[in-house]
Amino acid sequence: MRWKKKKIVNESIAGCRSQFARSHMVRTWATEKGKAVRKKVGLILVTCCAALTGVVPSALSQSAPQTTDYHYALPLNLALEAATEAVRVCAQSGYHVTATVVDMDGVPQVALRGDGATIHTAESSFDKAYTVVTLGPIFAFDTAGKFFELVKTSPYAPRLATMHNVMALPGAVAFKSKNAIVGALGVGGAPGGDKDEVCAQAGVAKVADRIPH
Repeated sequence: MRWKKKKIVNESIAGCRSQFARSHMVRTWATEKGKAVRKKVGLILVTCCAALTGVVPSALSQSAPQTTDYHYALPLNLALEAATEAVRVCAQSGYHVTATVVDMDGVPQVALRGDGATIHTAESSFDKAYTVVTLGPIFAFDTAGKFFELVKTSPYAPRLATMHNVMALPGAVAFKSKNAIVGALGVGGAPGGDKDEVCAQAGVAKVADRIPH
C-alpha cells in the first residue's frame, strides 16, 4: 500500500510539471496573452497544490493572494537602471554578479552580467526573479527570501520549488505598482542569497518612486 501511494503522488507531481511546462511554452511565444497565461499557470499551481496536499494556498501563506488583472509594463530605462544599480552595489562589496529583470509574464527584460561574474549567475538571477513574479502573486510574497523561508517552514511548499525555473533561494525583489507585482529583479553571484537580495533591494529602491503607486 505504501508503495502504491508513493507511486500515485509521484505520478501526480509529474502531471503538474507537465501542465506547468506546457503553460511556460505558451507564455514564451505569446507574450501578448500574458495575462491569460498567468491566470492559467496560477490555476494549475493552486489545483495541483490542493490535489497533492489537501490544502489550499492560504494554508501556505498567512497573507492574502496578490493576483490582479492590473497590468503595467516597466519601462526599459527603469529596468536597466535598477539592474545597473544592483550590479554596482554588489561590486562595491567585491561580489561579481548578474542582475536580471523580468516583466509580469516572467519574460527577461534586462540581463546585465557584471565584470567577473561566472556563467551560472545568469541562470540563478533569472530563476529567482521568475519565482517572485510567477509564484509571488499567488502565495503573497514579494521577495525570493520570503519564498525561501516559506519552503523551510511549510511541509508543502518544497514541491513548488521543484518546478521548472523556480529557485528557493534569496536574491530577488519585486517591482510593485498599485500593490501588484509587475516585475522582479533577480541577482546571482554573491556568496549567499541574502547578499544577492541586498543588491536587488537597492536596485528596486533606485527606481521605486518612478513607478505608479
